[in-house]
Amino acid sequence: MSLENILSVTGKPGLYILKSKARNGFVVESLLDKKTSIIGINQNVSVLKDISIYTYATEVPLKDIFQKIATKESNGPAISHKAAATELSSYFTEVLPDYDQERVYASDIKKVLQWYNLLQENELLNATDEEE
Repeated sequence: MSLENILSVTGKPGLYILKSKARNGFVVESLLDKKTSIIGINQNVSVLKDISIYTYATEVPLKDIFQKIATKESNGPAISHKAAATELSSYFTEVLPDYDQERVYASDIKKVLQWYNLLQENELLNATDEEE
């Protein structure tokens, strides 16, 4: 499985695995509760493969950031996304020292860490390696 099959849906918690395309949307499985549901075609869906984080020089794909976190944590879980904003920011600086602090908000860092922990918990971090 690759990150192109893992989705984030605006307004819904967690991540989803794309199971198939339906006539009126997508059939997905939640990584939080393993329930299958249909996401309507009119909902805002982001594919993790297409997400990048701004640095001062360029944009870094999310899979590269997940790999940096995995290396830092020896493939274990990262800090909780519920930690204080200053703690999240300093942690993210260790992972990606040149991230653009004006364009990458605390909410973005929270999402990245929450997504990383969800993927790690569901043993899907190897999805980032398979794309190489």
